[in-house]
Amino acid sequence: MTKNLDDIGLRSIIDNYDFYFIDLWGVIHNGIELHKKAIEVLAEITKAKKNYVLLTNAPRPNSTVKIFLEKMGLDKVMREKVYTSGQAALTYLKTNHASQKFFHVGPPRDFDLFLSFRDKKIENIEKCDYLLCTGLFDQHDKDLDYYKKLLISSISKKMICTNPDLIVDRGKKREYCAGSVAKVFEDIGGKVIYFGKPYPEVYNQAVKSNNKKIIAIGDNLNTDIKGAINMNYDSLLITNGIHKEEISKDGISSVLKKYSLNINFSQSDLKW
Repeated sequence: MTKNLDDIGLRSIIDNYDFYFIDLWGVIHNGIELHKKAIEVLAEITKAKKNYVLLTNAPRPNSTVKIFLEKMGLDKVMREKVYTSGQAALTYLKTNHASQKFFHVGPPRDFDLFLSFRDKKIENIEKCDYLLCTGLFDQHDKDLDYYKKLLISSISKKMICTNPDLIVDRGKKREYCAGSVAKVFEDIGGKVIYFGKPYPEVYNQAVKSNNKKIIAIGDNLNTDIKGAINMNYDSLLITNGIHKEEISKDGISSVLKKYSLNINFSQSDLKW
């Protein structure tokens, strides 16, 4: 049975958990501005002597996302809690593919991810050892069919996807993410290795969770909530996020049934 926290706030369950995984995009900010009530929650979690990680499916290193959050006005202490799917992928790539050539699928703003091995980036997809997908090309950010044509001859190669999200809302604008390209690649027969929620590696890299009672908070059922279930964590769904229209139209019970998922708690927006 899902418990709604709109009237009683996160404070009502603060003592139930030692550690909080909190999503960034859709919970702490909307891609354009911070959610003030959510920032208050971070401060209160610290006051309660609990700990948290701002776990985000951003296809860039921790350092790049921290700069982005600084420009938004997020406090330095809070910024230091960031851990990204890009950072998890970077750790893997440095260990396992340092000497291999790759073809990058994604925009120039994601180049920070592979600065330390940028000499391995090549422009000829036929000659690469693997595909590194961080998103969509700026000039083809709405046309998934383009990627089907681009990738069809490379299904024998492995794709590393640094953001499993299919879509994101930047303010009121909905955009495709790397996960949508990876899905196209899988649909035509390719193999994808994902980094980020809901896959375990990003959680395991972000914190040593031994003997901690953990809850994951996020707005995306496919990543935040599925990841919590995969890791055997409790979960809190923010309903005014990516699934807002679905939940408003069909109700939360029907939406959860549609995705074959269960949650422990729900809240319209993250509030103390």
